[in-house]
Amino acid sequence: MAGSGGIRVCFWGVRGSTPCAGEQYARYGGNSSCVVLDVDGQAPIVFDLGTGLRPYGESIGGAARPYRGTMLLTHMHWDHIQGLPFFTPLQHPDSLVNVYGPRQGNTDLGDVFGGMMQPPYFPITPAHLAGDIRWHSLDDDDLPIGEAKVRARYVRHVGATLGYRVEWNGGVVVYISDHGQGCGEPDCDDYVPQEVLELCDGADLVIHDAQHAPDEFEAKRAWGHCTNEYALLVAHTARAKQLALFHHCPSHGDDMIDSMLRSTQQISANTGGPDVIAAAEGLVVMVGGTQ
Repeated sequence: MAGSGGIRVCFWGVRGSTPCAGEQYARYGGNSSCVVLDVDGQAPIVFDLGTGLRPYGESIGGAARPYRGTMLLTHMHWDHIQGLPFFTPLQHPDSLVNVYGPRQGNTDLGDVFGGMMQPPYFPITPAHLAGDIRWHSLDDDDLPIGEAKVRARYVRHVGATLGYRVEWNGGVVVYISDHGQGCGEPDCDDYVPQEVLELCDGADLVIHDAQHAPDEFEAKRAWGHCTNEYALLVAHTARAKQLALFHHCPSHGDDMIDSMLRSTQQISANTGGPDVIAAAEGLVVMVGGTQ
């Protein structure tokens, strides 16, 4: 726990592409992307609405009490939105959630989500949720959310995708869940876009896509994700203090993630880079403040 200031970062879902289950996922978990930032006495900020959002909702009392919070959505792919219909605090009529996400052309962000949460794809619509969901479209924006300073910047992926920087209570957390080093121009593997460096600059914790091992990447170059080594390049170039490998591939069991973590830690130690961890369900990291 932090002695003064800081942010409590809780990982509820750390997978990419699809949730998964089995013995091989026991330590790192199988839910898809969802990370919660908490500061005492203030409404939480949630990164992404993957299936990890469901157990988070149950942990705070489900529908028994009203919920107030902000959700920062990186993009509209299934693994980042599937948890919202199952977020039971929204069954309480006094709950209020503000969801920010990337602009969807001329279509309202809420309408795009509603188009996926309806028959025949899903049995209920957002209108069936008792709570109030307010949708807000973002581009490359800087905005206050409560006492937090939030920066959103577009990052390279397949489709409109944002990364986020949150400065709050003496800590800085960056969340770039999906980032493809092979997407866009230039596509050289050691290029870090200025927008990404702007997000990550000097951050206490960078949570970054590390879906592919280096020997897997070439065959998946156009998929919109990156390697663990590229994630380290981003964090190291931006002088971040700590890197969390995130968006684990569903084909990677615990042993594979352990191997990728050891390799990344070794490279970072040899080059004077940041501390490196691998995101796991249930992991809590205190960021900023006095330890």
